Amino acid sequence: MGNSNYGVKENIKILKERIEEIRAKREIKEEIKIVAATKGVPVAKIREAIDCGIKIIGENRVQEALAKYEILGDACEWHMIGHLQTNKVKKACTIFRMIQSVDSLRLAQEINRRAEEKKRIMEILIEVNTSKEERKFGLPPSSLFPFIEAVLPLRYIKPVGLMTLGPELSVLDKEKSRPCFAQLRELREEIKRRYNLPDFSILSMGMSSDYEVAIEEGSNMIRIGRAIFGERSE
Repeated sequence: MGNSNYGVKENIKILKERIEEIRAKREIKEEIKIVAATKGVPVAKIREAIDCGIKIIGENRVQEALAKYEILGDACEWHMIGHLQTNKVKKACTIFRMIQSVDSLRLAQEINRRAEEKKRIMEILIEVNTSKEERKFGLPPSSLFPFIEAVLPLRYIKPVGLMTLGPELSVLDKEKSRPCFAQLRELREEIKRRYNLPDFSILSMGMSSDYEVAIEEGSNMIRIGRAIFGERSE
């Protein structure tokens, strides 16, 4: 867990060491990608994280991301990790390499339309609400397969995996996230098998409170804010 008494550099060092401990213990060969969750984080701290080897920045809000992109540009890869409204998709398609939070056909169709305008393929993750908490975004697991079938024909988006959030109680007890993460891994394997999608490989799950459990359950992309930057002021 990140320590607000430490700086960004020390927190990243601790985080990477912990990831390597889990990989060694579980004999995980796959790389675990770190997405630095930078909602409310000033540019100076983000730049420090990039200087310490962070390659992917995750933003929750399009407007905040655009302001930071004006300064940082392509010094890193930008991912949208928050809920995306359809009226923000056009701007989102200008800077984000990946949109991790696609949870409706309407949103997928709008991303496809805007990506076509820009003559690019947008990589997406499908957000699934495996914790079944009503306040969370994400498709219910029962809707995932029909959703995949509706999205696959769209030519300008490429689904490359799944994303989920652990239950809110995971802040107090990270083990509560384990069944949610295990279910997401099983869903991904079934999708790869059923639709012959070998590139459908990303499992984006795990945040500062539960990333260790997420990695143990197959996560290869973790979204880390507090454990890198300390507590946000907002």
